[in-house]
Amino acid sequence: MSRSPVLRWRVRREILVLKAAGALALAVATVLSQGDVRGMFLAGAGTVMLAVLALRDLLVPVRLSADGEGVVVTKGFAGSERVPWSQVERIRVDTRTRFTSRTELLEIETRDGLFLLSRFDLGAPVQQVADTLRAFRTGS
Repeated sequence: MSRSPVLRWRVRREILVLKAAGALALAVATVLSQGDVRGMFLAGAGTVMLAVLALRDLLVPVRLSADGEGVVVTKGFAGSERVPWSQVERIRVDTRTRFTSRTELLEIETRDGLFLLSRFDLGAPVQQVADTLRAFRTGS
């Protein structure tokens, strides 16, 4: 009995390290700005935000995986949802350009909802992941 391969896309470790380093730097800034209430509040809020994002990347580094039965997509803070291929209606890349910034999101549309994943979630170019998923789904 042959098992189908499992494809996985994850947050790159460099992104996790940058978030953790940013949280550490903001924690230092929070301590150093004790005389400035607004500065402490902003630096403290930034510390908490980056620490939470880094924790999510540490707990759930794999944001998308695919096998012969379907896909597993991260949902919420640290949960996941398995979606059989029969329920995946469309896989596409949404590209938006605003001023000089270009954003691409992988959209996995299912009967029950829509999953959006960025290049930072996937650790790979979004179009490449979409093409790989489509080919994997059809078996070509």
